[in-house]
Amino acid sequence: MSVIYERVALIGLGLIASSMAHAMKAQGLAGEVVGYAKSAESRAAALEIGFCDRVEDTAAKAVVGADLVVLAVPVGAMGAIAEEIGPHLAPGATVTDVGSVKQAVIAAVAPHMPEGVHFIAGHPIAGTEHSGPRSGFATLFQNRWWLLTPEGADAGAVARLRALCEGFGAKVDEMDAAHHDLVLAVTSHTPHLIAYTMVGVADDLSRVTDSEVINYSAAGFRDFTRIAASDPTMWRDVFLTNKEATLDILGRFTEELFALQRAIRLGDGEHLHAYFTRTRAIRRGIIEAGQDTAAPDFGRVAAAAPKGG
Repeated sequence: MSVIYERVALIGLGLIASSMAHAMKAQGLAGEVVGYAKSAESRAAALEIGFCDRVEDTAAKAVVGADLVVLAVPVGAMGAIAEEIGPHLAPGATVTDVGSVKQAVIAAVAPHMPEGVHFIAGHPIAGTEHSGPRSGFATLFQNRWWLLTPEGADAGAVARLRALCEGFGAKVDEMDAAHHDLVLAVTSHTPHLIAYTMVGVADDLSRVTDSEVINYSAAGFRDFTRIAASDPTMWRDVFLTNKEATLDILGRFTEELFALQRAIRLGDGEHLHAYFTRTRAIRRGIIEAGQDTAAPDFGRVAAAAPKGG
C-alpha cells in the first residue's frame, strides 16, 4: 500500500500504539514513526523492537512536523497531553486518540487544538489483556471495528484517517460521541467491571479455602475473568470519565441479575432455559459477525507469539 501519512507521532507506546506502528510498518502506510512514552523503559523498548524510527523524551518534541498525532495514553491524561502538544502541532495536522470514552476525551482535548489542526476522536475496538510496548502485533485490528466521532471535522481529514484504519484491516464506522459511550458501556466497560468484581469475590473466598478457588479455576472462571488482567490505570480512568453510562448499564445488569436470582430461588427452570437460549444466540451472533472465535484462546494466539513485540 502507499504512504498515507509522512510522519506519525505516537504519544503513548502501549498495546494499541505499538500495534498501529507494527501495522504501519508492515503495510507501508507511514514514512516515519516517532514515539513518546512517559517511561524511559518503554521508549527504549520501542527502539529495541524497531516499531518506532526514533523516540523523543517529551510529547512536545515528538509531534513536531507530524501530519498525524495519535494520543494513546489513559483518557485521564489526554487533556494535559493535548495542552502540552498544542503549540507544537503543524498546521493541517490531524490529531486522533484511541480511548474507549469519547465525550470526556473530546471535552478535554478539543479546547487545546489550534486553528487549522483537525481533531478526530477515535476508538479501535480491539485489544487483549496484555499491555506495554512488547504486547503489540500488526494484525490486532484486522476485521475489528474502528469507530470515529468526527464532530464536524474536515471531511478530507476524516477520509484520510479512515483510509489508514482500513489499511490496518479494520472496519470503520462513524458514531455520535454520546451514543458511542452508551454502546461501549454495554459491550466493554460494564463487562470489565463485573470481571474485576468476580476476581475480587474469588480472592475473598480464597482466603478461607486455602486458595482452592484460584487453584481449581474452571474454564468458565478463566475465560470470563481474562479481561480482569487489563491495565488498571486505563480502566480507572474509563469508569471515572464514562460514569453516567456505566452506572446506567450496571443498574440494568443488577435488575437482570435479581430476576435470575428469583428464578433460581423459585425453581423456575422455564425462565432460566428461555433466558439462556436467547443470550446464547446473541453470543453466537458475535462469533458469526467475525468479532471473536469459538476457540478457547479467543483467537488471540498472535498476542503471545511475537518475540519482543
